[in-house]
Amino acid sequence: MIAPASASAPATARPRARPWASAALAVESPVADVAALLAPERIGPYDGAGKTCVVAMSGGVDSAVTALVMRERGYRVIGINLRLFSPDDPDHRANPCCGIPAMDDARMTCARIGIPFYAINMEGEFREAVVQRFVDEYAAGRTPNPCLECNRHVKFRHLVERAKLIGADCLATGHYARIERGDPAAGEPHRLLRAVDPKKDQSYVLYTLTQEQLGFIHFPLGGLHKTETRALARAFDLPVAEKAESQEICFVGKRSYADFVAERRPDVTRPGEIVATTGEALGAHQGLVHHTVGQRRGLGIAAGEPLFVIRLEPDRNRLVVGSRDEAAAREIALERVSITSGLWPEEPFAAEAMVRYRGALAAAVVEPGAAGSASARVRFTGDGPIASPGQALVLYRGDEVLGGGTISSVETPRSRDGEE
Repeated sequence: MIAPASASAPATARPRARPWASAALAVESPVADVAALLAPERIGPYDGAGKTCVVAMSGGVDSAVTALVMRERGYRVIGINLRLFSPDDPDHRANPCCGIPAMDDARMTCARIGIPFYAINMEGEFREAVVQRFVDEYAAGRTPNPCLECNRHVKFRHLVERAKLIGADCLATGHYARIERGDPAAGEPHRLLRAVDPKKDQSYVLYTLTQEQLGFIHFPLGGLHKTETRALARAFDLPVAEKAESQEICFVGKRSYADFVAERRPDVTRPGEIVATTGEALGAHQGLVHHTVGQRRGLGIAAGEPLFVIRLEPDRNRLVVGSRDEAAAREIALERVSITSGLWPEEPFAAEAMVRYRGALAAAVVEPGAAGSASARVRFTGDGPIASPGQALVLYRGDEVLGGGTISSVETPRSRDGEE
């Protein structure tokens, strides 16, 4: 094990002063009780003796502490950085989690912890499963979630396969979520739960995980708050302890997603009409790619009440807007449905639905399609969300993720009344 930065106080380490840290980061965490943060009830059992764990290293603080924690739990840790996308800028600064600097940060972290580091090129897989789908979905007037598709097709498919090929016993990532281990062979499925830190919970983008994957994956940060994660990084003097988080879509960087899509699909910038749900022309848009369902600002039209984007009509190149009541979903159809337990439900069931990352929950009744259809309908029993085809709808019961799917169509008050 590596020792905390303050060797004179092994149980309690005070983060070292770093004059180059921003004021916001410098005051983010108080003195950390390292022993308490590394207790099994916070990071998981110390069960790694004789086992190998691959850790997905992005170059950020979360994956760095994940590698540290799994090392402390006794695993032989191997750090792997996925090269997913080559940024256009020569110094790779526009896309902070995809470029060479991020890879260098991951390599330095592994050196500090004392674990081997490897880089794997997965640009082809990422381009096909994530980037191209992102562009095509926006061009079709839908709203994709690239992080979810990356988890589905790259991190928890290809990376799990690579980890197993080298003989690893598990894969750990820096996602904020929790797994409650079950015994699927005995009819007790693994359960996916929300993280203890509601501001960092990432269970929404993990709903596609299968029982097999849940049995192989570890999320050791799910029992920590982000301030505690950074406190551990400081206490062990990890080189990325003060590194700021990236808020952008990794392959888009600091430019707008609309510009990124337009470079690859110029047809999405054709001007067209903005109309009310009645068909009345209200104004003009400069390309559907600049708008998303639920958008309220930046429409360029004056009205007596706030107007929201209700839907995009690529075939007619029209943007349809209306009131909040007109935009709210009554019922949603899902495709590519995944049930976390692996057991397809035979009867309708109650759940809470979320249609945006860390969005509000809405009470609903879920009517599953026939077994093997991977489809369902979600009917809201109260106020429904504003939702768009292409988005993920994730189902919860308390902290537990029941499953979810991709929204294929949205029924609003107008569509039910047959006025669209």
